[in-house]
Amino acid sequence: MDTNTAVQTGAGPGGEKTSSGKIWTWVMILASVGVTFVVAVEIINILFYDPYGDEYFLFRLAGVLSSYHISTLTWLMFGTLLVFLMAGLPLAFVTGGLGVVFVYLVGDQAMLNIIPSRIFPMMTNSDLAAIPLFIFMAALLERAGLIEEMFTVVYKWLGGLRGGLAAATILASTILAAMVGVIGAAVVTMGIIALPSMLKRSYEPTIALGSIMAGGTLGILIPPSILAILYAVVAQQSVGELYLGCILPGLLLSSMYIGYVLLRCWLKPSLGPAVPVEERLNFLEKLVLVKSLIAPIILVTLVLGLLFSGVATPVESAGVGSFGAIGVAIMHKRFSLLALKEASITTLKASSMVLWIIFGASIFVGFYILQGGQAFITELLLSTGMGSYGILFLMMVLLVILGMFLDWVGILLLAVPIFVPIIKTLEFGGLFGLPGVPASDVAIWFGVLYIVNMQMSFLSPPFGYALFYLRGVTPPEIPMSTIFKSALVFLALQVVGLAVCVFFPAIVSWLPHLVYG
Repeated sequence: MDTNTAVQTGAGPGGEKTSSGKIWTWVMILASVGVTFVVAVEIINILFYDPYGDEYFLFRLAGVLSSYHISTLTWLMFGTLLVFLMAGLPLAFVTGGLGVVFVYLVGDQAMLNIIPSRIFPMMTNSDLAAIPLFIFMAALLERAGLIEEMFTVVYKWLGGLRGGLAAATILASTILAAMVGVIGAAVVTMGIIALPSMLKRSYEPTIALGSIMAGGTLGILIPPSILAILYAVVAQQSVGELYLGCILPGLLLSSMYIGYVLLRCWLKPSLGPAVPVEERLNFLEKLVLVKSLIAPIILVTLVLGLLFSGVATPVESAGVGSFGAIGVAIMHKRFSLLALKEASITTLKASSMVLWIIFGASIFVGFYILQGGQAFITELLLSTGMGSYGILFLMMVLLVILGMFLDWVGILLLAVPIFVPIIKTLEFGGLFGLPGVPASDVAIWFGVLYIVNMQMSFLSPPFGYALFYLRGVTPPEIPMSTIFKSALVFLALQVVGLAVCVFFPAIVSWLPHLVYG
């Protein structure tokens, strides 16, 4: 890993050079001093002066932006947010902090009551309890080494094909997505396990790297996706229906990845040579290997079956999954107190990050909507003169742009509360004579489109998370430019998959209608 190196920007009279790092340090120090001074003055005003009178100490900022139009507030709020995020500050505290600041600047200290009114309903939403349980299930299965066993089985089955190792990586990632629903774990684990095997077999690096990243991103789409739970909570939709809507698009994308890899390697065998004949197993030996996958597959089937059938709520299904993960680890003789401790710590860190972002973004976006931001954005989009599909296309482009710079939780909580009410007011009658989307299905359909779009964000340069997850486990001789290049083809396949879901919405809605009517 590269270390941070100070960049020399100039020399002083004595020949001493000043680094950009020192300049930014002083900028942050001065900014901190300024903010502390402003806060101190405001505290004095609140404690010792009439908050609603004309007298104040030095200055008063409460309500200073109250006369500003929502268009100006939009630029101020989201422009400030962008500046702080580009400075590298954590999204959770930036959104929450700016939300509180703008509540005070637009209103007054009495208006700060909006903060608990936004946070408490989220804290009491029972569906959010499924998030730490599913994360724990994923972390424990990973610590127990079951992911490595699964890849070995799929690798032995498909290794005899040209490009078989890459196809096995994607297929194993698809199965893994149904077990864990966490992208970082999938990309890193498959990078550690599958990448050395493919490079050893002289696979083209772009095929090897691309298959790992594309397969790993399926965890955001295929149930039990954490993002789907969050979308369902924010958009007030059924988690079960959204999960069912994600299954066919997820399998479609997985099939497209595998088809592309096998076709490329069939046309040009040097890109992905088959495993030598002497290393292949016969059919009976392959069947024996499958037994190691029986318990994890039964666990996933049980968890999703309970949820889809309506027998259990998302939280109850996640609880069964967490308990079952412990049982599977014990059956495979991979359970230990150390693994349990590490999985618990991972769950605590990941859940805390997600919940802090939820609370911070709900304050920021909730206040913006309260000030008329929802109506302003709706009017802005409708004033473009575009039809419903044109507005949908514009939203998808905006999500792609946001995905280049923000993480998926932040985009969800900043964009979805604004976009979903707009989408619900539009009619989607179908393109080129194809069937449209019933009004009752629009929110679920848009949710799946959004999640596919977020899958694209993980592969989008310059800041796609999957690119840097893989960089951490890639040999140093493979440059970052190769990782970027390997993602582009699979990114294009994701665009095609997104377009298919737009043109043929039944891919999303068929399973929910079949199960729930």
